[in-house]
Amino acid sequence: MDPRIREHAAVVANHSVDLQEGDTVVVDAHPVAEDLVVALFEEIGDAGAKPLWTVKRAGKRTSRAHLKAAGDDFETPEHELALIEETDVYIAVRAGPNATETSDVPPATNTAYQQAYRPIQEERLGKRWCLTQYPSPGNAQLAEMSTEGYENFVWDAVNKDWDDQREHQEQLVDLLNPADEVRIKSGEETDVTMSIAGNKAINDHGKFNLPGGEVFTAPVVDSVEGTVRFDMPLYHQGREVTDAFLEFENGEVVSHEAEKNEAVLTEVLETDDGARRLGELGIGMNRDIDVFTYNMLFDEKMGDTVHMAVGRAYDETVGDDNEANDSSIHVDMIVDMSEDSFIEVDGETIQENGTFVFE
Repeated sequence: MDPRIREHAAVVANHSVDLQEGDTVVVDAHPVAEDLVVALFEEIGDAGAKPLWTVKRAGKRTSRAHLKAAGDDFETPEHELALIEETDVYIAVRAGPNATETSDVPPATNTAYQQAYRPIQEERLGKRWCLTQYPSPGNAQLAEMSTEGYENFVWDAVNKDWDDQREHQEQLVDLLNPADEVRIKSGEETDVTMSIAGNKAINDHGKFNLPGGEVFTAPVVDSVEGTVRFDMPLYHQGREVTDAFLEFENGEVVSHEAEKNEAVLTEVLETDDGARRLGELGIGMNRDIDVFTYNMLFDEKMGDTVHMAVGRAYDETVGDDNEANDSSIHVDMIVDMSEDSFIEVDGETIQENGTFVFE
């Protein structure tokens, strides 16, 4: 076994989910990631915890079969909810032989399933959890990399000194937490402002998403004004959406377009009332992620990028006196901030062309 796999498992167990004796643990991973599952089970055994391996999250071929056969009439699966309710730790591993397996599932079917599945998702978020990536050939192909090159990319981004990364990112947290307004300007088409007053900036240093490498918060629901051209592709439900464009008034998307697969973007925005509002503003800070790979777990953490998510806001980012945007979806989209761009906080520039004032 590649020693970096055991290092990856140790980071998950000791840093991300803080395994304790007696914990019940669900590891949700495709069989292609078996080496990482084996290494995780070793860590779980060393901790005196109790593991269960499932393939629900990563079994895209079986998911496709179920979704295409079931149409769009779903109810929350109570047996799966019961499993998560009885679980202390949930570890999800992304991997698979075909990253586009679900590309022919109708968007309406995916949306209906996500809405029925939401209670399970909410229950998982209340546990100690971690979402990570195993460098499978299918993901390497999507990233247009060799298998070996993709392995190096993944483990360089994952197996790092997360205490150092936390300290680096805390400098941005300190700028955002007391702030009232953020402005994002990039090129000719992105110029958007939003209030973050009273909301909390979160330092993502690999505790829940591994790799980590971002600072994120939530906009005040009705405060978003302006336009955004997301010039990096969105890969959603097995489909590529390129050059997505959103216009906001009073916090709501009032017009949108995309060069490719605009219908997918439309379906996202029509999921529910909260899908037309932003639930997250995130700023990428992981300099070991320096290429775009069509994998949001990595792409949103890239240095020189900002991402915004339509849909659900994370509860931990919303202040007690503010409303949390509510939706059954959370879909991130990315803006390149490497040139002709800046981020302002309360009128002061904190990043220009990808470089922070503290770098």
